[in-house]
Amino acid sequence: MKLVGLSRQIVLSMAAIALGVTMLVVLTSYAFYYVAFTYWPEHFDPAAWMPNGAEWVWLIATTLAGLVIAIAVAVNLARRILVPLNSVADGIRRVAEGDLGARAIAGDRSLGEASLLADNFNALAAELQRVTEEQRFWNAAIAHELRTPVTILRGRLQGLAEGIFPADEAQFRSLLTQVEGLARLIEDLRVVSLAESRHLELQIQVADLAAEITAVVDVFKSSLQSAGQQPVLDLDERPVRCDAVRIRQALLVLLENARQHAAPGSLHIRTRLDRGWCHLIVEDEGPGIPAGFTPHLFKAFRRADSTRSSGRKGSGLGLAVVSAIARAHGGHVGYAPASKGGAQFTLSWPYQPIAER
Repeated sequence: MKLVGLSRQIVLSMAAIALGVTMLVVLTSYAFYYVAFTYWPEHFDPAAWMPNGAEWVWLIATTLAGLVIAIAVAVNLARRILVPLNSVADGIRRVAEGDLGARAIAGDRSLGEASLLADNFNALAAELQRVTEEQRFWNAAIAHELRTPVTILRGRLQGLAEGIFPADEAQFRSLLTQVEGLARLIEDLRVVSLAESRHLELQIQVADLAAEITAVVDVFKSSLQSAGQQPVLDLDERPVRCDAVRIRQALLVLLENARQHAAPGSLHIRTRLDRGWCHLIVEDEGPGIPAGFTPHLFKAFRRADSTRSSGRKGSGLGLAVVSAIARAHGGHVGYAPASKGGAQFTLSWPYQPIAER
């Protein structure tokens, strides 16, 4: 092992300690015998004040042996310490060069701090790799999602400019539909990105949740009925603290999700205040979520194959938006198979009783 840097300092320090301990023993021995010969000369032989040849050999031999042992221990200790430190330094260099798969070797676990440094670096590198991969996935997904409406808009506008399409109300309504879809996609992206960076701000205040939900369902009822679904409300009338605008946004996502993917039948919308939690539940009658897809259900840009024949596909952001709104409220969103084979989504957040005036 080449003795440079930290290893050289460790070896020199251990050798200095061994030599210092030896010199301390020798000097304190002289001090002891000086006092002994001065005050108790009858108990000691003054002629033995200086070491003889054999004693000098013994002192030198023990000093050299102590130095050799100290150096050997220091070299071994330096190697054990430097394995994780050098591995972390090499890992940092490789990560800086773009190799996000680089990991450090923890080495001897008995050296707690050095091993902990390597473990923390590995955790940091793994998180950086995950974030970078997600960023690449997001960039590709966003480009894919924006490409379709932008391409349609460009084609329609170009056709209108060249006189291929008639400039009638139907064409402008079609363009408006694409623009509204693009605006919803941008808003969904904004909500999810703000939630991921923990900057999604809420306006928490006392709200009549039952009235808010009823208003949303009334507006959306015709769309649901056109898909063969009949909303059934079962609402707790007590006021709650929440951001009513965001809760309405989450409910709209769940209703749109049911309209696109659920089979015709009843669509139950319930609220419950139970054990310190407020629950908003949306339950349809089928066909439910494929079992293999449930771990990815609330991740952005993840889609399950729809069993409906409408051929419509969402952006894959809807449920991620619901999850982001739930987390911003300090709660969570969950999925469970419904009793009739459908999907049951539950948005939950902490409930604080509101004193009546």
